[in-house]
Amino acid sequence: MVAPISSPPLSGLPTSATSTLSVADLRSAAARDPKAAICETAKQFEALFMQQIMKSMREATVSSGMLENEGTKLGNEMLDSQYAAKMTDLPGGLTDAIARQLERQMGTGAAAALAASAAAAAAGAASAVSTTPLTQKQTDFVQLHGNAARAAQTQSGIPAAFMIGQAAHETGWGKQEIRNADGSNSHNLFGIKAGAGWTGPVAEITTTEVVDGQAQKVTAKFRAYASYPDAFRDYAKMLTESPRYAGVAAQAAQGAASAASAAGFAQGLQRAGYATDPAYADKLSRVINTTMRVQKAVT
Repeated sequence: MVAPISSPPLSGLPTSATSTLSVADLRSAAARDPKAAICETAKQFEALFMQQIMKSMREATVSSGMLENEGTKLGNEMLDSQYAAKMTDLPGGLTDAIARQLERQMGTGAAAALAASAAAAAAGAASAVSTTPLTQKQTDFVQLHGNAARAAQTQSGIPAAFMIGQAAHETGWGKQEIRNADGSNSHNLFGIKAGAGWTGPVAEITTTEVVDGQAQKVTAKFRAYASYPDAFRDYAKMLTESPRYAGVAAQAAQGAASAASAAGFAQGLQRAGYATDPAYADKLSRVINTTMRVQKAVT
């Protein structure tokens, strides 16, 4: 067995196998410690690959439907994420092979070249999404909300694919939309709660939150809208005007939609506290990538 490539810890790099850095972070880290940045990039790629394997295995398992709900689904996803972390960065694994390949390609080049390689590898890892064929439900969802998302993009600069992707993730491609007490649609595609500053109508439902690492059922009030375009406008307004999310929105608006920028957007939202699910960024970036695939397929 070939001995694994090792390097001293690089300050500022995450220690968890499921933690990820943005392309910009990796580029900066590579300038300080190129070898450690390459190892971190390789680790991220293997973590994403293992998570996709666990996801595919879970989807291939026959489900009885008994005793299954959003809480058990979230618990399974968290368990799969932990399994993936345990299988990542093992001696002789994919992390070592990827890191060796990157080092052979770069040789003794300058740190700037290594940084570019790390950034390119990170972008490749972020784009590692399922090859499962697109469904009609996904296509219909993207087409239904395309105009509203493009209008919100004009308003905020946030790529339409990012917003549609988040709406798809929050609602299960439209299958789990928030309903008012009378059963009517709240049109809240983004799971935005009705805080103290909200003066419009609300929908009160039971939802799942992760508290101290445990999935719990809680009752919460969510904003209700008259239409889907209203929901997209309010979402764009919240992200661009809220101090918590303004930086994430500004970063997303700076470049074109891509797998790497989608991953950075999802990670930024998670760091800002958009959701309590610890795997939120990974899940959201995958759905955004699927949304971009749909957009390419229908244009």
